[in-house]
Amino acid sequence: MRNGVIAFRRDGTLALMNDEAYRIFALDRSPGDVGRPYVDVLRERAPVIRVLSGVFELDHLPNRAELRLKELDRVIGYTLSQVKNDEGTAIGAVMFFKDLTQVEQLEERERLRERLVSLGEMAAGIAHELKNPLAGIEVMAGLLRRQVPTEGDAQSLLADIISEAKLANAIVVEMLEFVRPVRLQVERTDVADVLQQSVTLAETKVPRRGVDLKVDLEAGLPAIEGDQHQLCQVFTNLLANAFEALDGKGHVTITGVTGTIEMDPAMSGADPPTPTVVIDVLDDGPGVPPDATDKIFDPFFTTKPQGSGLGLAIVRKIVDAHDGRIDLSSTPGKGTRFRVTLPVASASSWFK
Repeated sequence: MRNGVIAFRRDGTLALMNDEAYRIFALDRSPGDVGRPYVDVLRERAPVIRVLSGVFELDHLPNRAELRLKELDRVIGYTLSQVKNDEGTAIGAVMFFKDLTQVEQLEERERLRERLVSLGEMAAGIAHELKNPLAGIEVMAGLLRRQVPTEGDAQSLLADIISEAKLANAIVVEMLEFVRPVRLQVERTDVADVLQQSVTLAETKVPRRGVDLKVDLEAGLPAIEGDQHQLCQVFTNLLANAFEALDGKGHVTITGVTGTIEMDPAMSGADPPTPTVVIDVLDDGPGVPPDATDKIFDPFFTTKPQGSGLGLAIVRKIVDAHDGRIDLSSTPGKGTRFRVTLPVASASSWFK
């Protein structure tokens, strides 16, 4: 069957669990599973146990509900049914479910695109209106600075005005870059060259100081179809964020390996797996707060006092334009990993 199936008796013992269920839940089949309590068989999947435990107490069982398994980074859609005997007494229950992870990812990409369109129109208008006044403030403050004594509070205040005007102008420029459509100059691109350039550029943005950097790339890593300049922007931003988070001490590791994207099992045979290159940027810094991980790629969301909140949004926009994916995993106090998955050949139907 293309769907996962779990059946259990009223006493809680497992009656059936098919191969697809084991695959979706990432569990190994044991010969003695049938007949054991399902809570033992599924002990590593507590959210599933919580759903199944209420099946005989609910008046209306969920139909086409969804359950997120955070430990597996998967979303399943499920339906529950009671199994009744001839007298109408419930003697067991069945859960039918399907892995909806790829569908959820595609929907999230579409939701992000819709948000970006509306935000882009608004941001472009604001940015154009602000750019000229900011330039005027900076120029006039510079002229005034030449006319006041070289010592005193006035010079310090004018220096602060110029600095803040430059910062505001940089945010406006970044906003315009964010709302501008991504136009790729696609060519065969060596990932090792991209990462080498990115390290150099990141060090000019944020001093590395005592941070230990290690680059570990798989031998024979294939060239990909991509825009070298824009991919450099992606990894420069990720590395600069890592250097900033470590504040001069710690470790950053860049790894690159080949991989594949498997198709949905329900569509197996339609297309061969997509060859990919997977690049991880890992640091052992303070990590990302749990309440920020779901919003970290949202435009204008930032955890930095003077951040624009557009850096990672631009990163994701560029990765999306390459038909790729970027994922974040972080443990507070232990570090952060950004994983960028890029197809070797451009494929606009990657998730279809």
